[in-house]
Amino acid sequence: MIEVQHLTKRYGDRTAVSDLSFSVARGEVVGFLGPNGAGKSTTLRMLTGFLEPSEGEVHIAGIDARKQPLQVKKSIGYMPEAVPLYGEMRVVEYLRYRAELKGVPRKDIARNVDKALELASVADVKTRIIGQLSKGYRQRVGIADALVSDPPLLILDEPTAGLDPNQIRQVRDLIRGLSSEKTVLLSTHILPEVEAICGRVIILDRGRLVSSGRPEELRSAGEGVRVLQLEARADGERLKAALATLSILRSTSVEPLGAAGIVRARLEVDAASLDSAAESVFRAVANAGIDLRELRREDASLEDVFARLTTHENKSHDDEQAPAPKESAP
Repeated sequence: MIEVQHLTKRYGDRTAVSDLSFSVARGEVVGFLGPNGAGKSTTLRMLTGFLEPSEGEVHIAGIDARKQPLQVKKSIGYMPEAVPLYGEMRVVEYLRYRAELKGVPRKDIARNVDKALELASVADVKTRIIGQLSKGYRQRVGIADALVSDPPLLILDEPTAGLDPNQIRQVRDLIRGLSSEKTVLLSTHILPEVEAICGRVIILDRGRLVSSGRPEELRSAGEGVRVLQLEARADGERLKAALATLSILRSTSVEPLGAAGIVRARLEVDAASLDSAAESVFRAVANAGIDLRELRREDASLEDVFARLTTHENKSHDDEQAPAPKESAP
């Protein structure tokens, strides 16, 4: 459904996206991840035809996006992060208007609007003024907008941004339901959302692809790292000093639990050294006279993998600094 080859976008002497290649098969739900400034929104704008790439190729449903941009837009339902809604219009009026702009045949508009209202779970507010709706409902109206031309591909940029936990759950359930009949490329910062919805993950950093695969593959691989969780009754600095003697640990973080004198430590070790690391930690804590309450192993989480791949100063690659055209859904 999506084929990207060597995609690059430059703004003067700054490169926002560099030599990016990936594919999304028909029927997949793929999470598109990266820290702020990684190039996600710039990439999505190029996929949807709002930005011209500096180099590279994009094919959507077999169509060259650079040569036939209008044809490509007919295959895409795009929801940008800042949903461009007309607040003074009623929901159903807005969707009819958007269907007309997208070239939906007149005879199909009523049917498509009704289907989009149902799929996006906004049929109950179809006669309401958009500006009077909660943010959660407005986000769902944005999804209905992306659906109104009945495209085979949905590209959703931060669809749950700014929502409360209940609204996030509602939108997440909605996207999961759409995945049975649409290909979905979902950009988000919320990793539990990715694990709950997406069958595959693409991770960008500083405009480049740094990892991809199924969430469980990335977790189990963990870049060769495993985690030990330790809980002890001790002063945090004293525990840090005891653990600092162990060269086998790749990283250590210690935090108080709130209970008097109880701290928790998270220790990263090489997967191959997990057993010996656990024994070394136990001995170091015991030798320091610290009361150990718990020591257990964990696989690296998707959050661990994401942090390891993308944690650094990222000052020169900031999507928000790049000039962006005014967006509206295709």
